[in-house]
Amino acid sequence: MSTGRRADAVRNRGLALEATKTLLARPGVTLTVESIAKEAGVGTATVVRSFGGKEALIDAAVSALLEPVVRRARDLLEQNGPEQALRTFLAELIAFQSAHHAINDQLTGMDLPATTARRAELVRVMEEMIAGVRANGGIRTDIDPAVTMVMLGEVVYAFARSQPASPELVDGFITVVMDGLRPQPPAR
Repeated sequence: MSTGRRADAVRNRGLALEATKTLLARPGVTLTVESIAKEAGVGTATVVRSFGGKEALIDAAVSALLEPVVRRARDLLEQNGPEQALRTFLAELIAFQSAHHAINDQLTGMDLPATTARRAELVRVMEEMIAGVRANGGIRTDIDPAVTMVMLGEVVYAFARSQPASPELVDGFITVVMDGLRPQPPAR
């Protein structure tokens, strides 16, 4: 008998997690335990019981959304040269952030340890990409790598928050950004 309740609890936890991920992708939606419960088709007490509260649920959902992004970044770095990995990943990151840009609006002021850890993993992989491109002469050495990281992150975020872009526009954007980071010929 307790096995049945346990299976229900696991199912309800999964429903709440998927509902939260769905709501995070909807611009303008305010995440509340009530809205999550309604989307999941469960009661508010079930959502709270499953995660202990809204922040823990949001943390689990955002971390779960970021996990395949981090894995993809690692795969690209292992399978391609660093510059191709960075270019491809920037395009994919723009697509991800375009689809999920409402997430950042929901996270302000929250304590999200799993999300923070996952974001740190993502930063580390991007730093590896940047270091590899820089070592191969594809990124200027007169710009600090940390500054390069912030610049890329901010321009990708800004671009992703604009209207969904065509692949051609994304490719052109990345080309312009990467060209701007290339070492400059000596002035004559």
